[in-house]
Amino acid sequence: MFLSLTLISALGVLDIVNGAPVQNVAGRHHHHESVEKRAGTCSFPDHDGMVAVQKNGQNGGWAMHSDQTCSPGTWCPYACQPGQLMGQWDPSVTSYSYPGSQNGGLYCDSNGNLQKPNQDKDYCYDGVGTVSAQNNADQNVAICQTVLPGNEEMLIPTDVDARSNQPLAVPGPDYWASTAAHYYVNPPGVSVDDGCVWGSESNPWGNWSPYVVGANQDSNGNTFVKIGWNPIYLDSSFKNTKPSFGVKVTCDDESQCNNLPCSIDPSQNDINEVNSSQDSNGAGDGAFCVVTAMNGAKAKIEVFNV
Repeated sequence: MFLSLTLISALGVLDIVNGAPVQNVAGRHHHHESVEKRAGTCSFPDHDGMVAVQKNGQNGGWAMHSDQTCSPGTWCPYACQPGQLMGQWDPSVTSYSYPGSQNGGLYCDSNGNLQKPNQDKDYCYDGVGTVSAQNNADQNVAICQTVLPGNEEMLIPTDVDARSNQPLAVPGPDYWASTAAHYYVNPPGVSVDDGCVWGSESNPWGNWSPYVVGANQDSNGNTFVKIGWNPIYLDSSFKNTKPSFGVKVTCDDESQCNNLPCSIDPSQNDINEVNSSQDSNGAGDGAFCVVTAMNGAKAKIEVFNV
C-alpha cells in the first residue's frame, strides 16, 4: 500500500481537486466535428481521434474554459476519444509546475498556424488499457477527465451508457511529466454537456460531483486506481446529503490486485467514508482508497445505484 500511495501522491492524484481551475463520445468510432473559426484564433483541426468540446464557447472546441481562445502565442489543449490520451504538449516543460503545466496540446504560432511539437507522437494515442468504467446504473454516467497539461478543468468526456462499459484513458510513465489521469464521476443521468464543465453549487455535478478517481501505470506494469470523496462536495451545501449512487474498484483477477475491497456505498457508508481496510484522507480531508493492479491486470471503476 505504501508504494501505491507514494507514487500516486507524487503524481498529484491526491490533490485531484485542490483549488479552482487554473485550468461525448459514446463508442470508439471517429466522428469529425465542424467548429466555426473565431477571428484571430487557431481553429480546431480535423485530426483523427480529437474531440471538440464546448463547441459554442469562445474556446471553439479546444479543451479550454469557454471564455478562453486558442490565440496566437498560446498552447491549446484538446480532448481525445475515450481510452485515448492527448499526445502533444510543450516538450520543454518536464515537471508539474505552474505555469508550464498549462502548456498542453498544439501551439498556435504568431501567424495563426498550429504547430505539432511532438513529431514522434500521434495527436491522440491509446492509454495503457488497464482500467475501464462499468456503468451498472439505469442511466448514462458522464465521467470527466481533467485537462493536464492544461487548465485542469474536467472537460474531457467519457459517456458510459446504462449497463455498458467504456475504456478510461490511463497514462503510463511516458505521459507528460509521468502524471496520472484525474476524473470526476457525475450522478447517473447527467449528460456530458452538463457534467464535463466547471459548474456551480446549484447542482451536485461537474466539479461538485461527489466522487473523484485517479489512475496511472508505472514502468513495472502496476496500475494504481484511486476512488475517493470530492473535497469540494464535502465543503458544499450537499455535504449532509448522501449520493444516490456508489462507486467501487473491481479486478478481473483478484489475485493480482492489492487492497480490495475498495468501494464507496452510501447505503452502507457514511458521507466521507470508504469501505477499505487501508483507507486514508487526502486533499481537503477527502477519504479515499487505492487498488494496485499488478502485472498488467485489468481493473474496473463500477458505478451503481443505491
